Amino acid sequence: MTDDIIARVKGRLGCITLNRPAALHALNSPMCLAMTEALLAWRDDPAITTVLVDHAEGTRGFCAGGDIRMLAESGAKDGVEARAFFHAEYRLNHLIHVYPKPYVALIDGVTMGGGVGISVHGQFRVATERTTFAMPETGIGLFPDVGGGWFLPRLPERELGTWLALTGARLKGQECVTAGIATHFVPSELLGAVRAQVAGAADTHDPRSAIGSGLDALCEATRKPIVPAPGALVPLFGFDTVEEIFAALAGAAGTDGDGWPQQQLATLRSKSPQTLKVALRQIRAGARCATFAENMAMEYRIGARVVQRHDFLEGVRAVIIDKDNAPHWSPDTLEGVTEAMLDAIFAPLPANEEWTPLPGA
Repeated sequence: MTDDIIARVKGRLGCITLNRPAALHALNSPMCLAMTEALLAWRDDPAITTVLVDHAEGTRGFCAGGDIRMLAESGAKDGVEARAFFHAEYRLNHLIHVYPKPYVALIDGVTMGGGVGISVHGQFRVATERTTFAMPETGIGLFPDVGGGWFLPRLPERELGTWLALTGARLKGQECVTAGIATHFVPSELLGAVRAQVAGAADTHDPRSAIGSGLDALCEATRKPIVPAPGALVPLFGFDTVEEIFAALAGAAGTDGDGWPQQQLATLRSKSPQTLKVALRQIRAGARCATFAENMAMEYRIGARVVQRHDFLEGVRAVIIDKDNAPHWSPDTLEGVTEAMLDAIFAPLPANEEWTPLPGA
């Protein structure tokens, strides 16, 4: 379907390689559909026991996100193409989440947005020293989608996901293991050994167990602490309104000698007020969702609307097109983003426009 995805079989292992290096392997609709087609074929093929997802060797980044320019161009018109992309991408995310066979993602390099969606929902995520994880959507007026409402509030440390969602903070390889984003860390020079181990495990009677024990033996057990220290995020980000988070950070900034709260406050003030409130409501609502599909239906409603709103179009202009990094948000204050505006963004779509999982998934 597309040269941007290479799907092939090696023994009992199904391999998907992202092959769009000029865009850091950012996903587009044909890539999502091609991955879905391969995963469905392998899911129902008893000869395939395991799936491995990586990016073309010798290229930078695992997957830098989605096709943001297309989303903005579509959003500036009727939004039809953007909604079709979200629908296909979110179905792929859900398929990975419920996939019955071991799914291994080698997140070597930049792993942001859409790249998180095709990795974090699988069972095994292997990071390297080149890994950079982030959900940077609040900086362009979007929101931390691809299942962010589900996995971010379920990270091991309370409010870590809230901090990542609102600030777009970046984590490196070993930090990703600490955070629960990655399951294993390995130096990049050992990725060949990881691939060989996974291929060998695919031929065993219990691939899932064999992959786990093999990765445990190959990968480094050390974890790198994440700033701030464990427990520090709850009193700063453990609120249900962005205004309360701002107030907590402002109060801590006056007493914290290292300036971390002040740095976070400055970062948040540069983000879209609308998107901050959307993301916080998304994270809190996602934590209450009973199923991943319920969360994805919520995110599709948000995406279908936000992609056509001013802040997303302006964020893309400022950060990606003109690169002046001076977006003019509207509303430009937290107070200007009303509950009625948020209710409209989160409201159900007409029944025939709602997102649904793949049949049988």
